[in-house]
Amino acid sequence: MTEVETETRPSPDPKHLRAVYVFGIFSMSMIDVFVFLIPIYAGQSLGMTDTEIGALVGARSFVSLFLSIHGGALMDRFGVRRVTLFFTGVVVVCAPLFPLLTAFWALLVLQAISGFAISMGWTGGQTLIARISEGDAEYIGRFSSVARIGTTLAPVIAGFLYDIGGPFLAYGFGFLWAVSGFVVLWFAPEPEIEPADDSNAERFRMVDILPRLSDYAMSFAMMAIPAVAFTAVAMLVRNSTYGIQTSVYMTYSQGIGFTATKIGILFAAIEIAAGVGSWFSGRAMRRFDAREVLTWSTIVMIVLITATPLFGSISPTLSGIFIILIVAQVARGLIQGVSQPILFSIQAKTVGRRQQGSVVGLRQTMNRLGGVAIPPLIGLASDTFGREQSFYIIGALLLVISVLLGIFARRRVEPIAG
Repeated sequence: MTEVETETRPSPDPKHLRAVYVFGIFSMSMIDVFVFLIPIYAGQSLGMTDTEIGALVGARSFVSLFLSIHGGALMDRFGVRRVTLFFTGVVVVCAPLFPLLTAFWALLVLQAISGFAISMGWTGGQTLIARISEGDAEYIGRFSSVARIGTTLAPVIAGFLYDIGGPFLAYGFGFLWAVSGFVVLWFAPEPEIEPADDSNAERFRMVDILPRLSDYAMSFAMMAIPAVAFTAVAMLVRNSTYGIQTSVYMTYSQGIGFTATKIGILFAAIEIAAGVGSWFSGRAMRRFDAREVLTWSTIVMIVLITATPLFGSISPTLSGIFIILIVAQVARGLIQGVSQPILFSIQAKTVGRRQQGSVVGLRQTMNRLGGVAIPPLIGLASDTFGREQSFYIIGALLLVISVLLGIFARRRVEPIAG
């Protein structure tokens, strides 16, 4: 790897940083709470198949796949805090409905609506830190690290509550978690940016609810920038490992005898490790070639999640398997924690400050493409070829994509300074 030069930037407002850090704790972990609970609820309480569970997990990304760019554009146009408050409020409304529904199609629709709202809440958090820090990997890394507090605690608490009180108690916790995020954001500031011209800022109109073709054209036009294209596809592949974790990894863990609390601990292990790794992302970007960091970290992350059945065969005891899987999760988390802020930083530095919401929307669109495709695909592979074989089939596919992505990065993407 090659060393790259650094540049000095003014420090962001500490009050703004603290506010967005706290919101990050709730906004990022809302994803983990609701994605964590749906496979357990559908599998344990409703007895659905891996294919159905995979479809439910994938449904949370379906609306986001088409409207993430529109949501990011609305944040650029009308304010991050204002738009994010609306979507966080939608999560508050949706949370109590989950344990009341038992039909597959009803849960599918609710997953699609709430999943989009949760995704936009996290988009808002990412856009806030990108604007406040002006794309500095050091501050983005700290934001990711602090946000891991929520993603570490929330799945364990949700799993424990599910074990002792079932879906009503667990989703009740999800409701209170969403309310807390809404309250924190209510008191957070809106970062100011220079207007694009001398005109006043746009006023919201009902027609603005509808997507604009120009917003999509502008966002996808960013893919013509090699660094944006590289990081967007890298995000798709990396998020596919999360799609595996929230679908067949969950049913595999339940199938070998883990409780919801133990599965929550497995989720927490990767988040704790990622939080630690995030503190080193700024140094890693300053010292090493970001292209190689992202390529190799993606490959290793794929291997660590898709080798789960192999890890599970090492020990004859359930406690031994549990320890081995925790070690694998910690290793994956450390790698993710170091590399994810670098990916965010590359995109934030490559585009203008007024386009931060749009580039996050593009990133989320690619992110959700993996979220829509991988869970149902691996669920179908599980029901067709067997649960263990499904890990290896999807893993091989993702590794091929990662190798091709690395070749593209070496040929087309210039090194980016931290």
